[in-house]
Amino acid sequence: MTADAARYEGRDRSEDRSDGQEEVPLRGYAALSAAFTASVAVFAGVARRKGVRLPDEVPPWDVALMGTAVYKTSRLLSRDKITSFVRAPFTRRGSDALAGEVLDEPRGTGVRRAVGDLVSCPFCVSVWVAGAVVGSYACAPRATRLACAGLGAVTLADWLQYAWTWTQQTTEN
Repeated sequence: MTADAARYEGRDRSEDRSDGQEEVPLRGYAALSAAFTASVAVFAGVARRKGVRLPDEVPPWDVALMGTAVYKTSRLLSRDKITSFVRAPFTRRGSDALAGEVLDEPRGTGVRRAVGDLVSCPFCVSVWVAGAVVGSYACAPRATRLACAGLGAVTLADWLQYAWTWTQQTTEN
């Protein structure tokens, strides 16, 4: 073992810092990564035993539809005021944002802090949501398309709401 490795092995890893400023829950991140990887492996094993055939190709419109659904679901889970009860054990309310969204801040240490980082970040949550959507698409493509179409419609409605608000603001000025 090198001197650097020995030094690293002998210290408390809860003090790991990646930015030199704030404690980073590396063990919590590792646990979340392991959970994600394990869930993908379990899903793949179950799908294989049940004879689920993966599609030979995924049409670009399905990718766009799933991408829109992943975007919207990630925003709903990580920023929506109504879903804050899901984030509450791991975050505290930071501030209100536009369009009924909130900016929650992670709290706690270790795994609790790592989950707080995950559930308060739409980019982070999107990977998990995409995993669920892709798994669903592999098992039930028609049902997944329907669910994604619904979330796509909500996304389109959001953009129309923004457009309407913008036109109202420009006509008032």
